[in-house]
Amino acid sequence: MKRTIIGLATACVAVLGLTACGSSSNPVSGSSGASGAPSPAGTITIGSGNFTESTLLADIYVAALTAKGVKVNTKLDIGNREAYFPALKSGTIDLIPEYSGTLLQYLNANATEVASDPVYAALQKALPSNLTVLNQAAAEDKDAIVVTKATSDKYHLTSMAQLGPICGQLTFGGPPELKTRPDGVPGFKKNYDCTFGTFDSLDAGGPLTVAALKNGQVQAADIFTTDPSIPDNGWVVLADPKNNFAAQNVVPVVNKAKLTPTITAALNAVQAKLDTRTLASLDAQLNAPDKPDPSDVAQSWLKSVGLG
Repeated sequence: MKRTIIGLATACVAVLGLTACGSSSNPVSGSSGASGAPSPAGTITIGSGNFTESTLLADIYVAALTAKGVKVNTKLDIGNREAYFPALKSGTIDLIPEYSGTLLQYLNANATEVASDPVYAALQKALPSNLTVLNQAAAEDKDAIVVTKATSDKYHLTSMAQLGPICGQLTFGGPPELKTRPDGVPGFKKNYDCTFGTFDSLDAGGPLTVAALKNGQVQAADIFTTDPSIPDNGWVVLADPKNNFAAQNVVPVVNKAKLTPTITAALNAVQAKLDTRTLASLDAQLNAPDKPDPSDVAQSWLKSVGLG
């Protein structure tokens, strides 16, 4: 299930309070939406989508640039891609964290690339001429087949490539649209010769799916890779060597006119430190009972990796 605009919105509603969806309760000072004039010369305006992981990533970029003496303005919690991408094109905002696969599909609905590097290369070509991307992070937030450690141990299961012989013994849980989407049931069969014994229609990686995997109702489930439930429960994300699910690497999209060597170096240093496990851990911190502000989590992490 590619993380389309509609799919992401559905997922966020389904998992509100359990995953990285939602909006920051305390945006960085200066946020005011996507309206207004372009930021003045010498200032870079960073935006975010209206879910917490996007705000967190924007706050990481803000803190990293501020630490290097870059003057930063923020317009966080703007909305979905239809709201913030036109603002990026027009220069109302200058930088935003994105996900490579869904942005490529937004820009080119006919794109067929699925692996990380081809998606990144195609994205660079598909962007408007005034925008560019910096290095992509290893971190991805995308669909994955997840199993419990007990299931992984029982079947020596770490990859979707190992599913074929045992698929018929497992019940799979996920959103109903996976029955027909190319990267759902048809993709499982085509890429891995996997036909699950039973398909339970649940939600898009939300509380129903998490509970079903936890209580044994299903033995495999479609869950987003940065969902805190994965590390919290010690679950195993199955590798996807044939890229059934398209790459969704975190990548900063930037207005070329505002890009400087300092900005490039600072953000590429962040990207080099950001992997999926780290992003999932940061998302989990945001779901702690005390609900810390994303900017505090961002600054703490940057200091821990020597970039704050």
